[in-house]
Amino acid sequence: MTVLITLNDVEPAVRLNAELERDGVTTAVVSPLDDMRSALKRAKPDVLVFSGDLADPQTLAVVRDQLWAGVASIGLTNIADPSQIERLRSAGFVEVYRKPVDVEEVADGVKRVLERRRVQRETGLVGESEPLREVLVKVEQMAPVTSTVLVEGESGTGKELVARALHRLSPRKNKPFIAVNVGALPETLLESELFGHEKGAFTGAAERRLGRFELADEGTLFLDEIGDIPPATQVKLLRVLEDREVMRLGATQPIRVNVRVIAATNRPLREQVEEGTFRGDLFYRLNVLNVYLPPLRARKSDIPYLVRQFIREFSEEHGREFLGISSEAMQLLVDYPWPGNVRELKNLVDSMVVLAPGREIEPEDLPRQIREGGAARLLPVRMPRMVHGAGAAGAGAGGGELEFIVRSLLELKLQVEELRHRLDAERSGRLSFGDGGDWLGEVGGGAGGAGRPAVAAIEPRSAEPPPNEVVIAAGTKMADVERRVIEAALRETRGNRRKAADMLGIGERTLYRKIKEYKLPELDDLP
Repeated sequence: MTVLITLNDVEPAVRLNAELERDGVTTAVVSPLDDMRSALKRAKPDVLVFSGDLADPQTLAVVRDQLWAGVASIGLTNIADPSQIERLRSAGFVEVYRKPVDVEEVADGVKRVLERRRVQRETGLVGESEPLREVLVKVEQMAPVTSTVLVEGESGTGKELVARALHRLSPRKNKPFIAVNVGALPETLLESELFGHEKGAFTGAAERRLGRFELADEGTLFLDEIGDIPPATQVKLLRVLEDREVMRLGATQPIRVNVRVIAATNRPLREQVEEGTFRGDLFYRLNVLNVYLPPLRARKSDIPYLVRQFIREFSEEHGREFLGISSEAMQLLVDYPWPGNVRELKNLVDSMVVLAPGREIEPEDLPRQIREGGAARLLPVRMPRMVHGAGAAGAGAGGGELEFIVRSLLELKLQVEELRHRLDAERSGRLSFGDGGDWLGEVGGGAGGAGRPAVAAIEPRSAEPPPNEVVIAAGTKMADVERRVIEAALRETRGNRRKAADMLGIGERTLYRKIKEYKLPELDDLP
């Protein structure tokens, strides 16, 4: 890896160059009178150190260009104003040191940036935010050892990238890396996939098959979505982790394996342990080392770096020149909450490169939900298990995991928060669904709309609700709200599930599953 140092200020530049060379870092110096861009092409540095003139427009132009090329810039300056230094950081400098500088301190900073660049290349985790730096440090510390690692984080944050980096930076890098999504495999096949089977072990087992543990011997096994593993398999997995032996289905003798296990989950396993859906002993066995990947909304300063990285990748992949993004459009990308995290951002950049309008991307070229700050985008979300209270009307045991929340319910929750301050101290109002207003607007209505819009309004408590309205008292659990709204939709459509599903903005199969989940009665039995 190479560091290029400019000679704007000769004395600190020469001393820094000598210090880095003593530490074994490959360096080169360039005069500010030279053609900077041609020098950069010749040297192809990983880090660029400007020894002065940081606020010069030509310097800032080079810094911006090198950001797009993935080169980090460090600056040495006489500027003392903290606000101006912060503006330099915003312009693209990852580190700024005030003169007179401590050359050893600057050299240490350069080496840290070089090390981050090396780990970032191995992980694909791009950015300079503090949360990401902590992740990169952990990856570097954990890679050389053989302890089990649990990687936690929301979907789309890059958990598999971390697992692959832990493998590539480890002594096992030349051995197999085997990844398996345990949540995508049916329970009947999971044990065979993980542990293998002998010929004739079960119907259809026509030949011996090696499991993923054996295939990953001396290497790394990545178990994604570990929280979805069935209880029976949890017991067998725990035994393998403790004994380092696997027993193929139908076999009589165990097989020794030397495998480093890295597990990942998008749900907090500790909560699943408390709920009784995941074994505590297996959790502690997996959670020897832990890496938490923060969501993209928690490291917004990394978004410009990610955008530039993805643009480079997709421009090369698609063979298309990309003319850039305006500062206004970039700010919209930074402000958007990104519920799909880095995966969602990557997909958006892919589409922008393919559909680029032949000019710089402006705000109007971005999807509506991004221009509106995410208000129009309510994605399905996975929710923890909800157990109804014994005193709740219509409450049942368990309730299962909600894989989504109906859009109308999400909007209702947001609007209730906004209107909560308008209610009097005694909360003497009530919320009603029906034709009494246009607060929520139409839900699921399109061409040939399915029934009337679902709306909500504030009405006096003394008024009697019309037949197909649902009264929702303050503090009602969301699961009860959902059940009662579904009942109202079925009454409104006289039991027509297709029309009820359209009215609610969900699929008919989903509605059928909800009817079964809440054990809703037939139309004739509805109150």
